[in-house]
Amino acid sequence: MRTVVLTMKASVIEMFLVLLVTGVHSNKETAKKIKRPKFTVPQINCDVKAGKIINPEFIVKCPAGCQDPKYHVYGTDVYASYSSVCGAAVHSGVLDNSGGKILVRKVAGQSGYKGSYSNGVQSLSLPRWRESFIVLESKPKKGVTYPSALTYSSSKSPAAQAGETTKAYQRPPIPGTTAQPITLMQLLAVTGAVATPTTLPRPFPSAASTTSIPRPRPVGHRSHDMDLLSTATYTSSQNRPGADPGIQRQAPSGAAFQKPVGADVSLDCKIDLSFLIDGSTSIGKRRFRIQKQLLAAVAQALDIGPAGPLMGVVQYGDSPATHFNLKTHMNSRDLKTAIEKITQRGGLSNVGRAISFVTKNFFSKANGNRSSAPNVVVVMVDGWPTDKVEEASRLARESGINIFFITIEGAAENEKQYVVEPNFANKAVCRTNGFYSLHVQSWFGLHKTLQPLVKRVCDTDRLACSKTCLNSADIGFVIDGSSSVGTGNFRTVLQFVTNLTKEFEISDTDTRIGAVQYTYEQRLEFGFDKYSSKPDILNAIKRVGYWSGGTSTGAAINFALEQLFKKSKPNKRKLMILITDGRSYDDVRIPAMAAHLKGVITYAIGVAWAAQEELEVIATHPARDHSFFVDEFDNLYQYVPRIIQNICTEFNSQPRN
Repeated sequence: MRTVVLTMKASVIEMFLVLLVTGVHSNKETAKKIKRPKFTVPQINCDVKAGKIINPEFIVKCPAGCQDPKYHVYGTDVYASYSSVCGAAVHSGVLDNSGGKILVRKVAGQSGYKGSYSNGVQSLSLPRWRESFIVLESKPKKGVTYPSALTYSSSKSPAAQAGETTKAYQRPPIPGTTAQPITLMQLLAVTGAVATPTTLPRPFPSAASTTSIPRPRPVGHRSHDMDLLSTATYTSSQNRPGADPGIQRQAPSGAAFQKPVGADVSLDCKIDLSFLIDGSTSIGKRRFRIQKQLLAAVAQALDIGPAGPLMGVVQYGDSPATHFNLKTHMNSRDLKTAIEKITQRGGLSNVGRAISFVTKNFFSKANGNRSSAPNVVVVMVDGWPTDKVEEASRLARESGINIFFITIEGAAENEKQYVVEPNFANKAVCRTNGFYSLHVQSWFGLHKTLQPLVKRVCDTDRLACSKTCLNSADIGFVIDGSSSVGTGNFRTVLQFVTNLTKEFEISDTDTRIGAVQYTYEQRLEFGFDKYSSKPDILNAIKRVGYWSGGTSTGAAINFALEQLFKKSKPNKRKLMILITDGRSYDDVRIPAMAAHLKGVITYAIGVAWAAQEELEVIATHPARDHSFFVDEFDNLYQYVPRIIQNICTEFNSQPRN
């Protein structure tokens, strides 16, 4: 018996060894047959921005013609990822306008990007951006595998992507290794598994309703029963929908909105705040009451007062109406009492109309608006608006209003056909970086927004929309005082300078004004830090005396860079407005290039005998937006609106991320 067992064991071991050897041989044969795929350099168009490409390092081929100014570039050497990849390659000198291969490497975001003119491309300045990149010659690192197909970010929702094939996201490669791909759909699946939001249960259809054709619902109204909250009750967040149906639950009480630990606001929180609350019929009475509870909790957390935050409330439905403005209630106790008395108006959910109303009417001196406090609007939306918000919000942002959105219970799949403007919140908020948006899946989670909302509206350093084209610049006027101008015309030039200055908000923290007069020589009339109010600036302009002499415009630009703009604040846009009536006796090209490299946006205004080609050299690219010519001094005033419009258009064209 023992002999038989030993024989069987030997046979098993022999079989195992045969299989092992066969497997190894098979693997070797398979490895021989597999050939390393040939690397293909992906080609991109001139308008592709680095931020749209997920890969951290990649080689691409650019086409010809990317020097065109319509392909915007931000920065010098290190570029914001909002830039055209190929445009940056031409600007950096790695490529010329005929195109070619480049290596792109993502790097950390910068606190600021300086524009410059280089290799036929004018790059723009940018205050800050979340991600940057550099452009190198297309020499691959040894041992690094570069992608043959790029992975692009998508603005589509996960639901919209469900039926699509998703490219694999490659982790940054480690030298000598090949990264294993993880698909975006896998990442979404993992994210969904970590935190699955709960929503209010929607009512089951009755037996009668299942046999009849559903009636189309009014556009913008919720497809679930708006009285659901009146019939279903919940006691606590632990008894969420989906828990034991036998447990009776009650709706959230004011206790859910008690001031959370750590939500205290620093004493320097000074903002002028308007809440736009949803009073549409579809919200229902119970939801409207929960909304008021959040307002009362915010009023308590902010510690309302004349030296700190002030708060008013506007309700919207078919049309907006102000319940109380910024100066109606000057302490939290009175404000909470007033909030409790607000009644629901009903109607549709016209958010766009409400934002326009607030922009035009709410933030006025008569309503208690303080010029020293940032303007903030918090918009609360149940579901989705019944009108468009994009254009109204753009005008609000350009007026210096910081728009926040709190959205509750977005559209279900069968409701999306009624949404007037998809992605409405991103089209409305001050910036699309997530700081200005809060979303909750259920009204029972609204109290969770209290702490982040209070902290964000009081973080005045991040209220980016407080800065507008009229309150965020250092403007240096460089004025020709040569003999050909004459005393009378010089006073006309000063009136032109006055008319431009009047359009800006002047203070030490807003726009600042400086002035240089030049002939053969240069004279600093006053610097940026000399006057901090509009009346003082306007009086200083009137007192400027006519000098008379030659015309050395190039030397004047250099003088302005040293005496004015070298003392400009880092967070200010630098604008030079040069007015001349003749051809310069010295060269203007090198000084103008120096101004562009230092990020100074230069406007050149020529009168009478000024040389058009010199104006275009001095002006920032594109010259058609920054250089102007008038035949007579008396016609200068006509260009004030156009110059202001161009300054604001350029400011507002900066990316909103």
